[in-house]
Amino acid sequence: MPFYKTRRKGAASDRAGCMMHVVITGGSRGIGAAAVRAFRERGDEVSFFFLRSHAEAEALSKETGARAVCCDVADGEAVKKAFSELPPADVLIANAGIAHYGLITDISQEDWDRLFRVNVDGVRHCVCAALPAMLQKQSGCILTVASMWGQVGASCEAAYSATKGAVIALTKSLAKELGPSNIRVNCVSPGLILTDMCASLDPETLELLREETPLGRHGRPEDVAQALVYLSGAEFVTGQVLPVNGGFLI
Repeated sequence: MPFYKTRRKGAASDRAGCMMHVVITGGSRGIGAAAVRAFRERGDEVSFFFLRSHAEAEALSKETGARAVCCDVADGEAVKKAFSELPPADVLIANAGIAHYGLITDISQEDWDRLFRVNVDGVRHCVCAALPAMLQKQSGCILTVASMWGQVGASCEAAYSATKGAVIALTKSLAKELGPSNIRVNCVSPGLILTDMCASLDPETLELLREETPLGRHGRPEDVAQALVYLSGAEFVTGQVLPVNGGFLI
């Protein structure tokens, strides 16, 4: 069941006292949780979606005062219902995603389909649910979260790379489609970020990736959250893919 916390916490917004409502999908852990904290610290009202991480979501809600909503972004009707029960979104951050590691010949059709339902259809469902209010007021910001593998592809992550490449293409198309309505659409493209999603990587692989990164370290969820905060306020930036990868791809 969804649960809601509306306690205000954090400093007042620095945008002439204008508090925004930010909706973040996949918000209970990792990048999403870091984004919840970052936008609450900025003084925004935040609602975040989660699916299975009930304990983490409840703890984050209590910590930050953000509103937690249990919702599967792959379910279009569930997304519509969730948005109908929330204030209109000023900023949508489509962050929810899942990964798959393995040869393309080994992935089942069910797993392939689930990847696309969450990583691609989930973005579409949330965008379509948030858009009516944005179009009505002729303003808004949509931010997607892709991956550097969506830019260049990754061996043994063909399905995941394909979904993230689709997110990048969708972002650019939406920026052109929605720009005349003063709605900006941008994408962050993280490199290796130390979250649960990379838990399957062995220490040797992690070290090799760190050595190949010019900044000499792995990314943190907070690094991506900072990029999302920047893009949410960059009023003359749209249709862009902002790499957050420590220079791994240049």
